[in-house]
Amino acid sequence: MVAGTLGAGLLPWPVWAAGPRAITPRGPLPAAEQQVVNLFEGAAPSVAYITSETLQSDGWFGAEVAQSAGSGFVWDGEGHIVTNFHVVEGARRLWVRLDSGPPLEARLVGRSPEYDLAVIRLQRPPANLRPLPLGSSRDLKIGQTVYAIGNPFGLSRTLTQGLISALDRELPTTDYREVAGVIQTDAAINPGNSGGPLLDSAGRLIGVNTAIRSASGSSSGVGFAIPVDLVNRVVPALISRGVAPMPGIGISPVRPDWVARAGIAGVVIADVARNSPAAEAGLRPFNRRSGELGDVIIAVNGRPVATLANFVAELDRVGIGNTAELGVRRGDTERKVRVRVIDLTMR
Repeated sequence: MVAGTLGAGLLPWPVWAAGPRAITPRGPLPAAEQQVVNLFEGAAPSVAYITSETLQSDGWFGAEVAQSAGSGFVWDGEGHIVTNFHVVEGARRLWVRLDSGPPLEARLVGRSPEYDLAVIRLQRPPANLRPLPLGSSRDLKIGQTVYAIGNPFGLSRTLTQGLISALDRELPTTDYREVAGVIQTDAAINPGNSGGPLLDSAGRLIGVNTAIRSASGSSSGVGFAIPVDLVNRVVPALISRGVAPMPGIGISPVRPDWVARAGIAGVVIADVARNSPAAEAGLRPFNRRSGELGDVIIAVNGRPVATLANFVAELDRVGIGNTAELGVRRGDTERKVRVRVIDLTMR
C-alpha cells in the first residue's frame, strides 16, 4: 500500500494495486431460459438477412441505386428462401446472408402481392441448409408464447419474445384484398423484421412476420404475422408456377369504390364467367341496360361481407376445392347459394 494526496490540505488516501474481482459461478440456466437459448441456436442459422438493390428516381430524370434490408428464412434444401413481397419488390439484385457466412446472390422465383409473400432462390445453395420445421396455425391459442427472429434496423439475428395477442385478424395487402386469419403478437417487430419467422415454443414456424401498426413505424406491441397454414399453401405454388393460387367463384365485381358511393354493403356482381361455379349456382350480374342491380353477395358461410376485401378473405378461409355457402340478396329477397371455390389462375 502507498499513500497519496488529492490536493493541498486533504488527508492522505491509500492506493492499492487494482485487480479483477473474482467471478461468482453462475450455475446452470433455469430450464425455461435454456429452452429459449436452444430454440434460438436451432433456428437462427435458418434465418436470412436479405439485401435488395433497387433503382430509384433522383427527381432529375435519372435514377440512383438504393439498398434496403429485410428478413426471410430457409424453406427447403434446394435454396428457396421465403420472405415478404414488399421486402423484394422492385429489386434488380438480391443477396442473402445466412448465419455468419458471406452474402449469397439470389433471384426471385415467385411473388404474390395479394398475400405479401415471395420466394427467392440462392444461385449457389450451400450444402448445409437447414429448413425450419413447420407448425400449424389452425390450433394456436391466445396467450401462447411466440418468438420472432429477424434483422430489425439492420441488426442481424435478433430474437424477441412475446405472446399471441389475438387471432383471426385481417391484414390489408393490395387494393381490395386482405389476408384472413392473421396472427397478432406483442413480440417486438420492427422495420427489417419483415419476412422473418414467427416461432412457437417448440421452434416450429407458425407465421411470417409482416407488419406493425404504429404511428412512428417502430414496435408498439402490435405486430402481425401471416399464418403458416396459408404460407404452406402459397409457397409451393410460388416455387412451381411463380404465382399464388387465387380463390374465386368466377365473378367480376363492380368496383368497390363505386359500390361504397352507392351506399351498398356487399359485393355487386358485374359479370359471371361462363361454366363457372357462379354460373352453375345461377348468380345474376348487374344489368347494364336496365340498371337492375342483380345479385349482391352479403355473406360467406354465415360471416357478413360488406366489401370485396371481406369477400376475398372469406374465400381464402374456405379454401380452394371446398364449397362455400353464400348469402345473396336480390332486390328485397335474401337466399343462400352453395358454390365451389376454384383457383382462378388455373382457368
